Amino acid sequence: ADCAVLIVAAGTGEFEAGISKNGQTREHALLAFTLGVKQLIVGVNKMDSTEPPFSEPRFEEIKKEVSSYIKKIGYNPAAVAFVPISGWHGDNMLEASSNMGWFKGWAVERKEGKADGKTLIEALDAILPPARPTDKPLRLPLQDV
Repeated sequence: ADCAVLIVAAGTGEFEAGISKNGQTREHALLAFTLGVKQLIVGVNKMDSTEPPFSEPRFEEIKKEVSSYIKKIGYNPAAVAFVPISGWHGDNMLEASSNMGWFKGWAVERKEGKADGKTLIEALDAILPPARPTDKPLRLPLQDV
């Protein structure tokens, strides 16, 4: 895969369960890195169910905690787009949301250059396709032959 999109629930209790020691958020981020996925996007979903709805402090808290964890496993948080979204309402998915006027956008810095935007689709469009060694022989890992 060229990129992994880690969807993190912003709801009270949901995020904490996912980021806990044996949580799915940690497991999925680690799996993506272990499988060699170099580029990551974090979608902070269910922003409509934060307290209060579309809470900037809640987004920043989640961003800080997820950044800390993904750094430990090998990702560079500066190269990861964090996008607050609401799949239910479509906020910041395809178009910038008026519900999150406080969100000035995401920005990533990587050796190939910088990118920025406001929505999840823009973050996906900013993914750089990796070099594919099509001139080399094909290698397939096998198990239990």
